[in-house]
Amino acid sequence: QVELVESGGGLVQAGGSLRLACAVLGGSLSSYGMGWFRQAPGKEREFVATLLWSGGSTAYADSVKGRFTISRDIVKSTMYLQMNNLKPEDTAVYYCAAIASSLYYRGSYSLPSAYEYWGQGIQVTVSS
Repeated sequence: QVELVESGGGLVQAGGSLRLACAVLGGSLSSYGMGWFRQAPGKEREFVATLLWSGGSTAYADSVKGRFTISRDIVKSTMYLQMNNLKPEDTAVYYCAAIASSLYYRGSYSLPSAYEYWGQGIQVTVSS
């Protein structure tokens, strides 16, 4: 059974940076895509960024493009989200998730319902 575990969240001032990590435990996701989502209080879970675990494809929400970078380390079985120039509106619980590559290629990677595995979430708070 695959388990996803996030780390790296916390409190940061506007304009600062954080790097989130998502460790993949208990299995291989070589045939999956991976994504980051976030959910602010009172709002729906929204897509942030995604990549194919095998490499070669990434996508970002317009709201984070140019500020966030998604990457993965196959040897460490860990996915990352480097977040720079953080804004108060980036405050949310951030989740990592895994999607079957077949759904990824269909363009479903921005839909939370398409993801099979989820982490427990980690809080990111950006103060103004």
